[in-house]
Amino acid sequence: MPLGELLNYAEASDADLMAGMRERDVRAFETLFQRYSDLVFSTCLRVLADPALAEDMVQEIFIRVWRRPEAFDAERGKFVTWLLSVSRNRAVDEIRSRGRRRRHELGNVIAVEETPSGRESENPLASAELASEREAILEALSTLPAEQRTAIELAYFKGLTQQEIATSLKQPLGTIKTRVRLGMQKLRQFMHQREERGRATS
Repeated sequence: MPLGELLNYAEASDADLMAGMRERDVRAFETLFQRYSDLVFSTCLRVLADPALAEDMVQEIFIRVWRRPEAFDAERGKFVTWLLSVSRNRAVDEIRSRGRRRRHELGNVIAVEETPSGRESENPLASAELASEREAILEALSTLPAEQRTAIELAYFKGLTQQEIATSLKQPLGTIKTRVRLGMQKLRQFMHQREERGRATS
């Protein structure tokens, strides 16, 4: 018998609502969302420190729960404990993913800081290009104010999140975000101008 014919949704237990979800009961899903969306949001926000991203994460997490309700096993613990664990893990994964994306924004910056190996080390032209790129990156970084350079080096070379940088430097998160943003704008402008000069002289 459908869940709605047995009891009031608002008074249903989490386990009963999840049972309804397995039967594709939309009202059971809506009830769980209303019951725990704020809690999931606050959990994600503590990890991400970004309200807009945390809000998107809430939607994604509940969609996952809807698609795979069987992932929750009532015999292994409470639903809310499981849901918060899923939320924290997904938020941490997003932080790691954003870190990887940030490291790619400067192209091969990480590779530039490492010793070439394999084919690159055997290819004089590739080695020369890599050395030239490294020189350009270091030159660009040297043009930044010290506080912007430090923030960018921690983010792109050390792989720290902006929240971790703020904690490490004992600075407000908003200050670190501004430093990284302004620093990246200056780096892009510097590299663009360098490319333009290269074209003009070639």
